[in-house]
Amino acid sequence: MPQLVVKPDNRQLAFDEMRLSVYADRILKDLEGLNKDTLLRGVNAKLRRDEVSGEEISSAFTMSALELVSKEEPNWKFAAARSLLTSLYKKAAVNRRYKAYPDEPYGALYPLIEALVSKGVYREELLTAYTKEQIDELASCIDPSRDLLFDYIGLLTLSDRYLARDFEGRVMELPQERYMVIAMYLMHQEPAEKRLELAKEAYWAMSNIYMTAATPTMSNAGKKVAGQLSSCFIDTVDDSLEGIFDSNTDVARLSKMGGGIGVYLGKVRARGSDIRGHKNTSSGVIPWIRQLNNTAVSVDQLGTRKGAIAVYLDVFHKDILAFLDLKLNNGDERMRAHDVFHGVCLPDLFMEAVEARSQWNLFCPHEVKKVMGWKDENGRALGLEDFYDEEFGNGAFREKYAEASAHPELSRITVPAIDIMKRIMKSQLETGTPYMFYRDTVNRSNPNRHKGMVFSSNLCTEIMQNQSATVVEQEELVTKDGQTRIVISKIPGDFVVCNLNSIHLARAVPAGVLERLIPIQVRMLDNVIDINNIEVLQAQYTNSQYRAVGLGTFGLHHLLALEGIRWESEEAVEYNDHLYEKINYLLVRSSMELAREKGRYPKFAGSDWETGAYFDHRGYTSGEREGKYVTTAQWRELKEEVARDGVRNAWMFAIAPNGSTSIIAGSTASIDPLYDLLSYEEKTTYKIANPAPDLSEKTIWYYKTAFLIDQNWSIRMASARQRHVDQGQSFNLYVRPDIKATDFLDLHLNAWKGGLKSTYYVRSRALTIEECESCAS
Repeated sequence: MPQLVVKPDNRQLAFDEMRLSVYADRILKDLEGLNKDTLLRGVNAKLRRDEVSGEEISSAFTMSALELVSKEEPNWKFAAARSLLTSLYKKAAVNRRYKAYPDEPYGALYPLIEALVSKGVYREELLTAYTKEQIDELASCIDPSRDLLFDYIGLLTLSDRYLARDFEGRVMELPQERYMVIAMYLMHQEPAEKRLELAKEAYWAMSNIYMTAATPTMSNAGKKVAGQLSSCFIDTVDDSLEGIFDSNTDVARLSKMGGGIGVYLGKVRARGSDIRGHKNTSSGVIPWIRQLNNTAVSVDQLGTRKGAIAVYLDVFHKDILAFLDLKLNNGDERMRAHDVFHGVCLPDLFMEAVEARSQWNLFCPHEVKKVMGWKDENGRALGLEDFYDEEFGNGAFREKYAEASAHPELSRITVPAIDIMKRIMKSQLETGTPYMFYRDTVNRSNPNRHKGMVFSSNLCTEIMQNQSATVVEQEELVTKDGQTRIVISKIPGDFVVCNLNSIHLARAVPAGVLERLIPIQVRMLDNVIDINNIEVLQAQYTNSQYRAVGLGTFGLHHLLALEGIRWESEEAVEYNDHLYEKINYLLVRSSMELAREKGRYPKFAGSDWETGAYFDHRGYTSGEREGKYVTTAQWRELKEEVARDGVRNAWMFAIAPNGSTSIIAGSTASIDPLYDLLSYEEKTTYKIANPAPDLSEKTIWYYKTAFLIDQNWSIRMASARQRHVDQGQSFNLYVRPDIKATDFLDLHLNAWKGGLKSTYYVRSRALTIEECESCAS
């Protein structure tokens, strides 16, 4: 038993065992089924030295509580969180020089902001947009009791990755202050008369964990030395030396700021194609992908982790077979790129060929343009990738594919479609990728078809927006006032930007707050567009023209368990359908109301939003099916309002993977089933047990785990949701390593036929997959 407690100022106090009992009572308050004596035995066993510090005592409580976490007693994770929280309070109080009390653990907000602005940690806008009186009013809204919503892993993640520290790495910011600073920064450009109330509303949404902001926003909002606020980007590479190298530079600039990046390479000529008429001189796409691989490794994300890049290629591209082998662990290493992810863009016609066991032709996009002579209304040469089937089983792509296949002067490689599919599935079982991108389904439901086409997705397969390559127009020497400069002129393409946040379904739905929550979420997302710091100008331009956002969800399995709904059931499929219809209705209405206030997005005219095709295509206005939460009459009224007033955002709904921030919220990730009833987080010297959220004798029966679930039920739920999601879903397949090839193929065919726009990872217990941090909204 210790004799002395050493305080931070080196004062020595007599050890008082009663204080341990009082502290145990405090951290166990209102936590059912936890035994104080059991906790104290563990603490005393760890306090063996004669002299201990307060930090050692706190750590002993934390570790003892963690050791007691189990499926039977999951609430120990909250006891451990409270012990960690006490330690954070003490550190912040010492570092900021204020007196913390158990019932008043937070210091004053204004001095914190003032100090961190002066140190260059916070941005000046926090002081220029808000007066001291206003900041004091916002401080009065901070509710420390909401810190008790965190479990241990959630609080540890928030503390380690997101809370602001000074340049010596000392804790300065506490959880509720992080939420308030984010709210203040996202609202600082709002009109002065509304700014304060909007900041309060954003704080309400985040601090109650009804929602989470995406990782870049959580980490960077309000901070000066930080990256940008958008989650990820998609570039389309032009088939030119300038286009390829400029794209690599843009990728590097975004990667250094923490962005995840998708790169579409379907326009780049294939191996063996000609260059300026010289036959058989092109090396194809693989060397350029290897260059991107080197960029991912060498330009890391603000020194924290290597860059995250996904490359996409069409399944009718001549280089597709080599592309599918990119991440395999055998073969020629000069044809491998282990540090990028890859995805395949699949037309309906290919999937039909797989089912029919028929042949499939591969083409070079450069040769297709040169030989076929297809052009758009502006005389721009078109390739096969520039077409899609406007209807299921009928459309421009299959017509152009047939023309190309029949042309005697166009070279091609012919292989059985099923052989390509086998290569895809082999790679997926070994590496988790390639992702699957169903290009016809995506483009048929694209509400902005009038302004372009979607060629691929992002790093997490949930973003689907118009794309086009940036083209270098000219370079010239310009002399003015005796100064000579090189001026490069470019025609900006659609460089996709995704701005994300997500609803915590398991808190927001039972609380009945969706109607209040979604409008403030949409405003937060829309404001990110205006205050963001994106170095790549064409990305800035695209962001301003479409104002695309991606509101998502997480905690689906958590919610189903709370509602007593089994994953493998018709009830779950129907519940998904009605819930996501309601979310979509509130989302579109919120964007429409924001358009009334601030104006519609610049490319609204001619969109499916304006024509009403968006609503008709999804069956909202036909009257054939009445929603549980939204009536046909409500949809018809909204359709008229949107046609008249517009919407603020060209795309709105995208379900991201939510890896990190669902951990902070203490819920299940995204739309995924629970991985395990009791999972473990590995730390350097110990493991942290993490039981399923709200695990109890009641909910355990509804927590069937991912690898035990029939994936066809997951596909059916995803299909029900997809009708309401204008972009995509980060939808994972969980399969056993010994799955039969025919069963695996059936899953892919069912996903395609079910109208899914993409599938994300194929997960097997044998695989360890590193998630994209940026989309972890």
